[in-house]
Amino acid sequence: MIRFFIVIPIFLIVLISLVGVYLQPNDFKKCSEAPNANIAGCESADALVVLSGGDTNARVDKSTDLFNKGWSSKIVFSGAAQDKSGPSNAKAMKTRAVNAGIDADRIILDETSESTKENAINSCTIFKTEKISNAIIVTSGYHQRRAVLEFHNYCDSVGLRNYPESQDKDWSFWWWTNYRGWSLAISELAKNIELSLGVNK
Repeated sequence: MIRFFIVIPIFLIVLISLVGVYLQPNDFKKCSEAPNANIAGCESADALVVLSGGDTNARVDKSTDLFNKGWSSKIVFSGAAQDKSGPSNAKAMKTRAVNAGIDADRIILDETSESTKENAINSCTIFKTEKISNAIIVTSGYHQRRAVLEFHNYCDSVGLRNYPESQDKDWSFWWWTNYRGWSLAISELAKNIELSLGVNK
């Protein structure tokens, strides 16, 4: 019985840690706040790509912070309107970024994407048009793994790096302490399995 009460907590801790690490790959753990061309993987990119959904404002704020620190000179905002009577998510994201001081000329919009798959397809078209050869994907932590898998499916010639926003209203270090966190984790794991098996191609 004592062994049971020891093993179960350890199992849960390992499970939670593995799920968190898997869902939110982060290619910048070894980097400082600003880019450094002397460290592999810590160079600046041609573009930041920000996907709408979830806590979109937190994703935009992360991208403006990265832009201001020199990680890229362009931002691609991707997302159709959730409310079809209003502006696209991408346009709303641009407005927030411009209000934060980002030059509007540095922003490129994809206003038609209604899914992560479409985010990837449409962004990859922008990459070709704008001659973008490497990009940093910015989205919420729980969504990061699926986003990069989709992008690899449609623009494998572009170098992609992950910068998850791990502190938004839907997801944080404490995701496992509430129903919303588990719901997102289980849903994303299922979608990642489908992607790995090629179910939604």
